[in-house]
Amino acid sequence: MKQTSGVILAAIAAFLFVITLPLPAGAMEFGARGFWWMPTLNANIRVDKSGIQGDNISLKDDLGLDDRGTYSVEAFAGTKNHHFSIMYTPLEYSGSKTTNRTITFNGRIYPVNTAVDSSLKIRMYDMEYQYDLINLENIMAGFSIGILGKVKYIAGETKIASAETGELKQTFTVPIPMIGAGMHIGLIADLLETRVKGAWIGYSGNSFYDASAEISLTPFPFLDIHGGYRLMKIKVDNISDVYGDMDFYGPYVGISIGF
Repeated sequence: MKQTSGVILAAIAAFLFVITLPLPAGAMEFGARGFWWMPTLNANIRVDKSGIQGDNISLKDDLGLDDRGTYSVEAFAGTKNHHFSIMYTPLEYSGSKTTNRTITFNGRIYPVNTAVDSSLKIRMYDMEYQYDLINLENIMAGFSIGILGKVKYIAGETKIASAETGELKQTFTVPIPMIGAGMHIGLIADLLETRVKGAWIGYSGNSFYDASAEISLTPFPFLDIHGGYRLMKIKVDNISDVYGDMDFYGPYVGISIGF
């Protein structure tokens, strides 16, 4: 999984570099952002194996996984109406609990009162392009709205282990093309701004939704401080025998440097 993830990230970085090469240097903006996200986890998952249907498992109630903060790093570049970015976000949850019911996972049965250690790991790579249909950056405090397309690549792993029955894990990977929109409003010119964006897709029982809203403050040139809220929903229907309905939502803070 690590090798595949590295290849995907390298390919995204190369794509972003190539598409910005033809742009005049004076017309470009570029920079980097870092975020700390504090999402609440609300997730159920089921893993089948060789025709044996697994149970629908609550990661919190049945397995004891706790909420955990995570980070995102993003690089961006663009021109007046064209905006490109790549982002990496890892999500890792783990917990230990004695089962209060019998659980079937990946073809194996974990009886009631079994002490289990469990985890969920997701690596996300987002490549995004936005084109501004309306751009009034030079009028009043500024306003823009545009359409966006993105590809979200998810590499996931879910695992349950116990002393009695051993360890079982299942991995799944999926590239997700998404479409959406983004809006920017300048509240105070060059000082305070708000941004809202979201993207979605659904197919064959699967659906993916990712949206955020934030306010950014620019106390110094080239430096922005962000605060906002992000909501992400992942519904997986039989991807590598994995079924899941996972929600991640919560506030975030961040900082960006741009030129």
